[in-house]
Amino acid sequence: MRFSGLRVGAVLLAALAVSLMLSIATGPLALSGSQSLLALVDHLFDLQLAQLQEYQRAVIVDMRLPRTLLAVLTGALLAQCGAVMQGLFRNPLADPGIIGVSSGAAVGAVLAIVAAPAAWVAWATPVAAFSTGLLTTLAVYGLARTANGTSVTILLLAGVALAAFAGSAIGLMSYFASDQDLRSLSLWQMGSLTASSNTGLLLSLAALLLTSLQFQRRAAALNALLLGEAEARHLGIQVERLKLELILLTAVAVGIAVANTGVIGFVGLVVPHIVRMLVGPDHKRLLPLSAVCGALMLLLADTLARVLVPPAEIPVGIITALIGAPFFLFLLVKQRRLGKL
Repeated sequence: MRFSGLRVGAVLLAALAVSLMLSIATGPLALSGSQSLLALVDHLFDLQLAQLQEYQRAVIVDMRLPRTLLAVLTGALLAQCGAVMQGLFRNPLADPGIIGVSSGAAVGAVLAIVAAPAAWVAWATPVAAFSTGLLTTLAVYGLARTANGTSVTILLLAGVALAAFAGSAIGLMSYFASDQDLRSLSLWQMGSLTASSNTGLLLSLAALLLTSLQFQRRAAALNALLLGEAEARHLGIQVERLKLELILLTAVAVGIAVANTGVIGFVGLVVPHIVRMLVGPDHKRLLPLSAVCGALMLLLADTLARVLVPPAEIPVGIITALIGAPFFLFLLVKQRRLGKL
């Protein structure tokens, strides 16, 4: 059953607003939603409305708010990139993690964390993650190109192979890492939002604004590409240029997301598929709604990760994998029944 894009967008935005307050109010330190809201108002406008201790205010403003914002930005980035990859390769099984770009970006990020001087890590990590993520994506795309277009089977197999190679490279670098870095790397590889920083938030916001604008400008071309590459060329679309541009933009977005949070899988796979079932395949609606839904999904997953085993926190990448892996298997079975694999 299909719904109006405006109606779905309104519901998603309302759910995101509620989830934002829930995320800020949730944690080992019990704080009500009203306290959290007043603390945020005080922080923005300095009205001194909330009667909170200084440590309570610090927990909300300095710890939970940056983490919440990072979840929103990262979820939106990953979901939009997933929608673009699925449209580009015309298959709901494609996403930045499945085709290896996330693993490739992780190699660069780990290399920067382990080898770069401490003063350079904040900027070296996203640059390295973008570079290796781009190289991985181009390698997978090059291997999957055939005379008849892009082979989804080769795409997935190449992604699996390069992901395995990336895992080995990360394991090797972790072996030579110091004890101090080793635990941080282990948690980072499972996906975590605990290391939010102003630099990371600014980079994520800039990447989201850039990619959202550029993806939306190419929404009509993505719609044409759904008909097939030959048909898109007849409609005046420069297919190879479009692919290269979208791959570059995806590498930027995923590289920054991975640098900030580690590898968080399946958001780019699950979210666009759900939104597509609700509003259809039109990328003019699919892309912005996927961004909102991705932000909502990752925010809820992070909130769940904080409350399942208090006071400990489960890495959010584990939660998204527990949700996404069964969904991916469902898609595989569905594609096989349709004869597309």
